[in-house]
Amino acid sequence: MEKLNYPSVLDRVKAVVADSFIIIIFMLIVTYAFSLFENVHENLRILAFIFIFLLYDPLFTSMFGGTIGHMMFGLKVKREKDTTKNILFPLAIARFLFKGSLGWISLLTVSSNKKRKAIHDYLVRSVVIYKSKDES
Repeated sequence: MEKLNYPSVLDRVKAVVADSFIIIIFMLIVTYAFSLFENVHENLRILAFIFIFLLYDPLFTSMFGGTIGHMMFGLKVKREKDTTKNILFPLAIARFLFKGSLGWISLLTVSSNKKRKAIHDYLVRSVVIYKSKDES
């Protein structure tokens, strides 16, 4: 069994900053795509907004074990009890909502525990780990 390595606050913050740029890129792409059409239905604009701002993090976290920002820095969000499995979509939504509502405060606990869990990780029983070497 491979020993798990838990990322520091700095690596987690780097992933969040990278995701902020990813979201801006998504916004620019969608804005450009919509500008190519004379009339874009309001529901399509709403769906794009929902995906970019509300579903990007939970979908990627539950499907791929992390956002693009996580992947860029070799991080994975996994179930604490079974780090071979991604967290379930409803838990990924809860994690995202807690992380968003608590903001940077949630990261205050990262340095105070051996698994470097943030408050939002405690609430949904997730853990952030470095991707193993055989996952490259």
